[in-house]
Amino acid sequence: MKEEFLHFLWQYKLFDVNNLKSVHNETIQVIKSGMHNKNSGPDFLNAQLKINNQLWVGNVEIHINSSDWYIHKHEVDENYDAVILHVVWKHDSEVFMKNNQPIPTLELKDLVNEKLQNNYKNLFSKQLRWIPCELLIAEVDSFLIRNWLERLYFERLENKSILIKELLTRSNNNYEAVLFQLLAKNFGLKVNGEAFLQLAKSFDFSVLQKVRFNELQLSALLFGQAGFLENDNDIESEYFFQLKNEYSYLKHKYKIESIANNQFQFFRMRPNNFPTVRIAQLVALFKKHQNLFSKLMELNKKEDFYDLLFVEINDFWKEHYTFKTKSNKSSKKLTKSFIDLLLVNTIIPLKFVYEQSRGELDSEEILKLIQQIKPEKNSIISKFTELKVLSKSAFETQALLELKNSFCENKRCLECAIGNSLLRLSN
Repeated sequence: MKEEFLHFLWQYKLFDVNNLKSVHNETIQVIKSGMHNKNSGPDFLNAQLKINNQLWVGNVEIHINSSDWYIHKHEVDENYDAVILHVVWKHDSEVFMKNNQPIPTLELKDLVNEKLQNNYKNLFSKQLRWIPCELLIAEVDSFLIRNWLERLYFERLENKSILIKELLTRSNNNYEAVLFQLLAKNFGLKVNGEAFLQLAKSFDFSVLQKVRFNELQLSALLFGQAGFLENDNDIESEYFFQLKNEYSYLKHKYKIESIANNQFQFFRMRPNNFPTVRIAQLVALFKKHQNLFSKLMELNKKEDFYDLLFVEINDFWKEHYTFKTKSNKSSKKLTKSFIDLLLVNTIIPLKFVYEQSRGELDSEEILKLIQQIKPEKNSIISKFTELKVLSKSAFETQALLELKNSFCENKRCLECAIGNSLLRLSN
């Protein structure tokens, strides 16, 4: 038994509320449970109760045992002076107010439905499970799950907003600069994401704006800052030395310093994901588009994003994966699946923050856009599929990732609509 469960019982009045009596035989009528307080102080604030037909307004404190009041030293904390009811699972000790009268105490152990208790024990069983409700989740109403996933998806966007807002603060709300940094991070994928973000932050965005129309300079800036132009051993490419010379000029002109190129990983990566290829694609994208952020914010259809983000990379990179070795020619264009990743992880979250900051958030349009994107494939989504929780689009997969990582991993079942539903099952 945990206090959180008792909070849950009190908040939703999931016990026999008829003819309630305190341990001292006082009649209790719950008018308002109060506001759940997750900070320090009593557990529920501004509750309204009738005790022996006298209306009381004040706070409610909840414990497993009455004696916990003294264990937590509430008797010497003035924050608890306004407690009008002590709710406990088991009354094992008298608790006195400052006037030396026993505090009204409600004992719950004989008032809670046995089925509800069993559901709680099953959900919080110590048996190792992938998620606490994996044996029961298939029984939950699909409409309830759908509504909960919608809320989870927007919680996920809020969590992604944290980094975006930090970057906006550092750039004086320059959305074009932040778009570049976030795109760079996502071009690096999971393995090289942080290295790409450091690359994008290693120079002022105004430098990129000044050189963006000159492909040689833009390439020199990004490859040079990434550290890929420092080691010329075994390199015979004329293009490499053109970039190296151009970067030497830019480095001096703009007083910039490269980051160490050993931050970028090639090991166990598919060649199309090599950081050199991704930088070449980033160059092509920002050479082609000025005011890319503004253009992206105007679009709402997946196909329009595909058209906008279609770019041709430099001919050198069509025949190379690195500066050293020549390979069979291939276009190495941004694939639709890669653009989907950019939509999910960069463009939609940035759109969410931008519209929110302007007071123009259109939640329906955001949902329509994410629902156009194919569901992601990973081990978490595969496991949910096994449990018969299916995903039709990236909307569901993103929401399920939030469910697993923020709720299931931390056993926040009492705060979860699915856990809530299962606790009340047949109750």
